[in-house]
Amino acid sequence: MYQNFEENKQYLNSKLQPDINFDLVSRDITIGNRKAVFFFIDGFCKDELMMKLLQFLMGLKEEDLPQQASGLNKVMPYVEVDVSPDFDTIIKNVLSGVFAVLIDGYEDCILIDSRTYPARSVSEPEKDKALRGSKDGFVETIIFNTALIRRRIRSTDLRIETLCAGKESKTDIVLCYMDERVDHEFLDKIKKRIKDIKVDALTLNQESLAECLFTSKWYNPFPKFKYTERPDVASAQILEGNIIVLVDNSPSAMILPISILDSVEEVDDYYFPPITGTYLRISRFLIFIMTYLLTPTFLLFMQNQHWIPEAFRFVIVKEEVNVPLVWQFLILELAIDGLKLAAINTPSMLSTPLSVMAALVLGEFSVKSGWFNSEVMLYMAFVAIANYTHQSYELGYAIKFFRILNLVLTAIFDIWGYIIALIIFAFAIIKNKMVSGQSYIYPLLPFSFKKLGKVLIRTRLPGSRE
Repeated sequence: MYQNFEENKQYLNSKLQPDINFDLVSRDITIGNRKAVFFFIDGFCKDELMMKLLQFLMGLKEEDLPQQASGLNKVMPYVEVDVSPDFDTIIKNVLSGVFAVLIDGYEDCILIDSRTYPARSVSEPEKDKALRGSKDGFVETIIFNTALIRRRIRSTDLRIETLCAGKESKTDIVLCYMDERVDHEFLDKIKKRIKDIKVDALTLNQESLAECLFTSKWYNPFPKFKYTERPDVASAQILEGNIIVLVDNSPSAMILPISILDSVEEVDDYYFPPITGTYLRISRFLIFIMTYLLTPTFLLFMQNQHWIPEAFRFVIVKEEVNVPLVWQFLILELAIDGLKLAAINTPSMLSTPLSVMAALVLGEFSVKSGWFNSEVMLYMAFVAIANYTHQSYELGYAIKFFRILNLVLTAIFDIWGYIIALIIFAFAIIKNKMVSGQSYIYPLLPFSFKKLGKVLIRTRLPGSRE
């Protein structure tokens, strides 16, 4: 800061532009017979608290003022008070909602963190639901999210570290981890990547951060990150030694590192007894494989009907095929995504009648018209529903892209196209890497029998009695 009070005030006015920005308030006051000015954003400050602090400051006499701003900081009747001589720090804090006070004769600016953010209440996530367990979820305010984690992990080993990214947005990023359990080499790598981010703003919050952290090959769609809106899931991942990344204005947590097996795990596996949790987990793995194999395998057998055993001849399409089967599958793949987009943008009051109409038109009439065969509709309906057995949209679309590739190659090259598609699918998974650099299919490669058993079988929680 400059030595002169008027120069400091003029510089901050030129940067913050309170005469243009109606929500940014600048007011001149007198504190202990000295000139002073404060800056804050209307809507971010707690009115009653600020009124009490101003009464305290304006009630000070000249002899009550200490020599340095740090001395006034010590007698301020509030907890979150700091001082700073740096203009960039002052401007960032003001734009974040902090109350800044400049007093003539002080080299430092007094920063009073009395901010409150517009926020919705904590409620159960719409997407990441569980049959049992807690019904609270993350919200867009980062301090609320860290409090939900602190509530579950009351340990001195828990670290909640804040960073910042974005030249203009200056988005707050929080890393949550257990100091004794985390991989510190990987943690340091993540910190360095966040600090080295050179972007104007994280406009899409977590997705922008994910793309900056790991520039994956565009042709491999398998996710490197897992997202959750549940504080209990995030807390469990922290206790397992993983890192949770929270981004301000985002109601979900980013989990890293994760493998493809981690992507299929769900919270309900742990809210039921071990045998039930194991059944749910294995069922999810099998359905995950079926969503990829079902329609290409059906197409392959329809092209080679002499391969079908007599006991399974009932699967053969009985009606006349007017549109080639591969085109039916491809059209329905696109139509399902169209229905998803329509469901997202449909007003809630119209969702029920439009759903009934879509079921009638796309179900019964599309088969009667001859565009689609009933067997194709059946298998695509299973695939569409089965994609929701796991909550990762990214994983679902990765499977979808490779399923479409398999359909096209099978239609063109028959059995050889089917085999080539399977090899490409396996190669994309095996050659993929986690953000930490480990194999994407760990514990299969490198093989760990103990870890694989833990992934496939839901065992008793530590400390449980027989």
